Amino acid sequence: MERKELHSLFEQGKQWILEAGEQIRIDVEKPFEVNTKADRKDLVTEVDEKVEAFFAKRIRHTYPEHKVLGEEGLGDEIHSVDGVIWVIDPIDGTMNFVHQRRNFAISIGIYVDGEGLIGFIYDVMADVLYTAIKGEGAYKNGERLPMLGQNRKLEDSLLAMNAFWSMPNRRLDEAGVHELIRKVRGTRSYGSAALEFAFVAEGIIDAYITMRLSPWDIAGGIVIVNEVGGITTQVDGSPINILEKNTVITCNRAVHQDIVNHYIREK
Repeated sequence: MERKELHSLFEQGKQWILEAGEQIRIDVEKPFEVNTKADRKDLVTEVDEKVEAFFAKRIRHTYPEHKVLGEEGLGDEIHSVDGVIWVIDPIDGTMNFVHQRRNFAISIGIYVDGEGLIGFIYDVMADVLYTAIKGEGAYKNGERLPMLGQNRKLEDSLLAMNAFWSMPNRRLDEAGVHELIRKVRGTRSYGSAALEFAFVAEGIIDAYITMRLSPWDIAGGIVIVNEVGGITTQVDGSPINILEKNTVITCNRAVHQDIVNHYIREK
């Protein structure tokens, strides 16, 4: 894709994500229906579906040759990374949206033949937009984010991880997680994978680890983290599959191998 076309696509995506955020700020103050998906903790609201429909309609009208991969099932059946794919999470952090009315984000990644070229993460209630175009750096509300320092030590790091993974579970050796928690300076959990990616890119946390994320949770964040020199892989260090669920570690490169090699052990 030519740079001129890429920038045009970026500007259109930016316009749509800001429009969607403005509507969410209106809708969040109104009564809305809340349903569950896989279990009682997996929430979806009519606002999630409305926002995804907003993007799907505009993308199909403006770019009929593009495909849409979205959380709420309003996109396309996609079995190949060929072509242009918009990977969309209309509200990442729905539980925060329902309970807190804040700390959630719209996340969009635009991929061309499997390569992430554009990333957006919009912290809607704070009106903070993180953006990136591959090869042109990452930005927070138009201000360029600095490259992540490469001298970060694990013992000085702040780690984001859901406390669930430190308890006995089917996926991860909790003993290794306990060792990691003792090693790092502190831990946090924000309840929105997109925001945790954004915070890694901003350098206010040094790593985010989780054992099961869908493409729409991570697509935008991967592009943004890459542009500040960070790295995103599966927890065993293998590449991310942008069409499948993945285990995920996104972090400052300086601590990546230490975490992967010594603390995160899958069962």
